[in-house]
Amino acid sequence: MVQDHRIDTGLPQLVLALITSNLSRLGVTRVRIDAGGVPGRAMGLLTDSIVVTDNLATVATSALVRSIGTCPIMAEIDRSLRTTLGI
Repeated sequence: MVQDHRIDTGLPQLVLALITSNLSRLGVTRVRIDAGGVPGRAMGLLTDSIVVTDNLATVATSALVRSIGTCPIMAEIDRSLRTTLGI
Protein backbone atom coordinates (compact mmCIF):
# COMPACT_ATOMS: atom_id res chain seq x y z
CA MET A 1 0.00 0.00 0.00
CA VAL A 2 1.39 3.38 -0.93
CA GLN A 3 -1.53 5.37 0.42
CA ASP A 4 -0.93 7.16 3.73
CA HIS A 5 -2.71 5.02 6.32
CA ARG A 6 -3.59 8.14 8.35
CA ILE A 7 -5.86 9.51 5.62
CA ASP A 8 -9.54 8.59 5.92
CA THR A 9 -10.97 8.94 2.43
CA GLY A 10 -14.36 7.62 3.47
CA LEU A 11 -14.07 5.00 0.74
CA PRO A 12 -13.28 1.31 1.35
CA GLN A 13 -10.28 1.24 -0.99
CA LEU A 14 -6.49 1.46 -0.99
CA VAL A 15 -3.89 2.68 -3.47
CA LEU A 16 -1.28 0.00 -4.21
CA ALA A 17 1.95 -0.12 -6.18
CA LEU A 18 2.25 -3.29 -8.19
CA ILE A 19 5.16 -5.70 -7.69
CA THR A 20 6.68 -7.88 -10.42
CA SER A 21 9.26 -10.65 -10.41
CA ASN A 22 10.36 -9.61 -13.92
CA LEU A 23 13.76 -8.15 -12.98
CA SER A 24 14.28 -6.62 -16.42
CA ARG A 25 11.69 -3.94 -15.59
CA LEU A 26 14.12 -1.43 -14.11
CA GLY A 27 14.03 2.36 -14.19
CA VAL A 28 13.87 5.47 -12.02
CA THR A 29 10.25 4.74 -11.11
CA ARG A 30 11.01 1.19 -9.99
CA VAL A 31 12.68 -0.21 -6.88
CA ARG A 32 14.40 -3.60 -6.79
CA ILE A 33 13.89 -5.68 -3.65
CA ASP A 34 15.98 -8.81 -3.02
CA ALA A 35 13.80 -11.51 -1.46
CA GLY A 36 16.60 -12.68 0.83
CA GLY A 37 17.43 -9.21 2.17
CA VAL A 38 15.86 -7.57 5.21
CA PRO A 39 13.28 -5.60 3.15
CA GLY A 40 12.33 -8.64 1.06
CA ARG A 41 11.84 -10.84 4.11
CA ALA A 42 9.80 -8.13 5.87
CA MET A 43 7.62 -7.82 2.77
CA GLY A 44 7.09 -11.58 2.57
CA LEU A 45 8.54 -11.82 -0.94
CA LEU A 46 9.22 -15.28 -2.32
CA THR A 47 11.48 -14.09 -5.16
CA ASP A 48 13.56 -11.03 -6.02
CA SER A 49 11.09 -8.40 -7.19
CA ILE A 50 10.57 -4.89 -8.52
CA VAL A 51 8.12 -2.42 -6.94
CA VAL A 52 6.63 -0.63 -9.95
CA THR A 53 5.62 2.83 -8.71
CA ASP A 54 4.54 3.90 -12.19
CA ASN A 55 1.82 1.23 -12.13
CA LEU A 56 -0.58 2.14 -9.32
CA ALA A 57 -3.96 0.57 -8.71
CA THR A 58 -6.91 1.54 -6.54
CA VAL A 59 -8.34 -1.64 -5.05
CA ALA A 60 -11.43 -2.22 -2.92
CA THR A 61 -10.45 -3.38 0.55
CA SER A 62 -12.98 -6.21 0.19
CA ALA A 63 -10.80 -7.62 -2.63
CA LEU A 64 -7.78 -7.99 -0.34
CA VAL A 65 -7.42 -11.37 1.31
CA ARG A 66 -4.47 -10.71 3.63
CA SER A 67 -1.28 -8.75 4.08
CA ILE A 68 1.93 -10.74 3.66
CA GLY A 69 4.26 -8.11 5.12
CA THR A 70 5.29 -4.49 5.36
CA CYS A 71 7.84 -2.45 3.43
CA PRO A 72 10.68 -1.17 5.63
CA ILE A 73 12.17 0.99 2.85
CA MET A 74 9.24 3.33 2.22
CA ALA A 75 11.61 6.32 1.90
CA GLU A 76 13.02 4.72 -1.24
CA ILE A 77 9.53 3.89 -2.53
CA ASP A 78 8.46 7.48 -1.76
CA ARG A 79 11.34 8.88 -3.85
CA SER A 80 10.30 6.70 -6.74
CA LEU A 81 6.65 7.74 -6.33
CA ARG A 82 7.63 11.43 -6.38
CA THR A 83 9.37 10.81 -9.71
CA THR A 84 6.31 8.98 -11.05
CA LEU A 85 3.93 11.74 -9.95
CA GLY A 86 6.22 14.65 -10.80
CA ILE A 87 6.18 16.10 -7.28
